[in-house]
Formats: sequence, structure tokens, C-alpha cells
Amino acid sequence: MLRDAIGEEAARLGFPLVGIAPALTPHGVHDLVRWIDAGYAAEMTYFADRLPAYHDPNLVLGGVRSIIVMAMPYRTAKPRDALTGQGRIARYAIGSEDYHDVIHDRLKMLGKFIRSLVPECEVRGVVDSAPVMEREFAQMAGLGWRAKNSLLINRDHGSYFFLACLLTTLDLPASRQFETDHCGTCTRCLDACPTDAFVMPGVLDSRLCISYLTIENRGVIPRELREPMGNWLFGCDVCQDVCPWNRFGEPSPEAAFQTEASYDPVDLLELISIDEATFRSRFRKTPMWRARRRGLIRNAAIVLGNSRDCRAIEPLERLCTDPEPLIRGAVYWALAQISMTACLEAIAEHGDQESDQTVREEIDAIINSGDCLAAIGAEPSPR
Repeated sequence: MLRDAIGEEAARLGFPLVGIAPALTPHGVHDLVRWIDAGYAAEMTYFADRLPAYHDPNLVLGGVRSIIVMAMPYRTAKPRDALTGQGRIARYAIGSEDYHDVIHDRLKMLGKFIRSLVPECEVRGVVDSAPVMEREFAQMAGLGWRAKNSLLINRDHGSYFFLACLLTTLDLPASRQFETDHCGTCTRCLDACPTDAFVMPGVLDSRLCISYLTIENRGVIPRELREPMGNWLFGCDVCQDVCPWNRFGEPSPEAAFQTEASYDPVDLLELISIDEATFRSRFRKTPMWRARRRGLIRNAAIVLGNSRDCRAIEPLERLCTDPEPLIRGAVYWALAQISMTACLEAIAEHGDQESDQTVREEIDAIINSGDCLAAIGAEPSPR
């Protein structure tokens, strides 16, 4: 049977969870519209820009009849605790390769396999690369349920997996939709969120989410959200780490997803010293490329500020003349958290030359803060 052959080949390619959903308008698209209208998409305007395609899978692949939905686990060994001067990376990005590249290659192989069986069919593989509501179709395909943290959970694998879809013009028998919810009365994910990003069960306000702030957000991270970031450098796993269903599931066998020692955790004092060329060579093929150097160094400065690590003062001061305003602003804030005296010295040395408005606002906020007024003449230099 064609469907069985596809499932077996998908499993061989690293997708232990496979289901078939009909290429219909997913029920959740109306929730997506409400989510966008409420402003919860933040600056991710591509959701609104591509709404018609979220409604109609035919706009992603003309003539599509079925969507093969698959999950590839990325669970790793429990990450090590981050010490002072170190930053944490979400598990999905802690490996040596970008999951997009890994999964796209497998989807191409699966598509080639299907076309070898049915040459006249059309296929298109997507993983975070097209307006397809993967989680909605995954539930329709029987892979799991939408949890209170908005992620898909499978009873055997928890939620540490990537979703991928292969759209096809083949009319395949649909899987049985997952109808039940196994979160029960548990609210651990909602209660544990450091920034209270869940406005209600299943609804995430991206503007407050650490994953959004450290990856998708291209601008200044709001001051009130910096301290709650803690030691998260890139992404956040808090709502998954506390989920009881993530006690289950075997570690991923994929070599590309195995923990890179230098990412578990990251040495922030070393990271903030890298230039654009070094960043490009080191991160170009990893998920962290998405944040770009300015975003990653911005995040590192905030985590160092949260750590109150005096060793970071001199490396941070050198960044006061970095070409990126986003970095300079975060650096002044971080210095103020570690040592107001050191921060004021940096402002005295470099502040007059600062022309960027957002950095000027950061400096003004520091100078006008109660901590600054209290520290003037009272705090000895830590050096």
C-alpha cells in the first residue's frame, strides 16, 4: 500500500512519527487571525502577509490533496547548568547543523522516493519555510495535541521534535485526528514562564516570549524584560523543561543534533569578542545565524549584565565603539547592572560621540535612574 510505503521510508529517513492530513483549511486558522489582530505576532509580519496561504494549502502547492506530516526528535542529553559568564541555548539549536538544512535534505529524499512510485504526482516539502500551519495539520494527522504552551505534544516523544510537512497532489487516506487533550489541570508551563508570556492557555504573546526576544526581535529588548531573560542567550526551553510529558522520549539519534560542547553552555566573554567575519564562519550553518551578530552579542551583553560578572566590564567597554547601535545600547545597560561606576566612566569616555538616538535614550535612562544617583560618589571602582 502506498501510504505504508511512504511511512516506512519516512521512518528510515529519521521521522518516527508520520501521519496524513487532508489538505483542507485548518480549523486553527481563525485562532491565527485573532492572534495576529491582538498584536501577539509582534514584528513577525509574515504571518499577516501570508494569511491567504494559511487558509488555502493550494496556494503553497497547486492541486494539493494530502499533507504528509512528520516529526523528527531533537531531544538531547540534559544541558549543563550555565555558570557565571555563560549563556544557555535552546536544545533545538545546540547541535552542529541547522535543522532546516537537515530536514530539507530528508524531505527531498522522501519526495524523490514518492515520485519514483508515482511519477506524475507533485510534492513540496516545508519546514518553517512556507505558510503551512504545521501544528494544526500534525494534530489532524494524529501526531499529538496542542498543549497549553501552544506546542504539539506526543505521548511517547513529548515535545522535543521538529515538525515537517510534505504536500502532495496524491489523494492519500487520512490518519485519525488526535481528538483528546492530555494536559489536564496541569499549568506548569504557564506558571514557569519567566516573562508571563502566556495570556491564556494555548495563547502566546510573542512580544513577551524570550525565544522571540532573543531570535526574531531585531530591535531593542524592552528594559523590563531583560532581567527575566536570566541566562538565556538564544531561545528558551523553560515551558518544555517543566512539562511532565517531556520525561518521556529517547535522545535523538541524529548526529547533527548532538550537543556541541562549546554551546553547552556558551562562554560569553569569548563570544562578545568575535567580529563579523568570525561570526559568519562560526555560525553560518547553525540556527544562531538567524539572530545575526548584532542580535547575539546584544543578548550576550544582557545575560552578562544579569550575571553581575565583574570580569565582563573591560570586554563590554570595548564594545562601546562597536559599529552596531543595537550592541552599544545593550552594553551600556549591562555595564550599569554590573557596576554603575564603570558604566558612568564608559559614558564619560564615549557618550559625547554617540549619535544613535536609541543608544542616547539608553544612556539617558541610565543617567536619570535612581541607581545612578545613588551610586555617584558612593560606589568604588571594582578594578
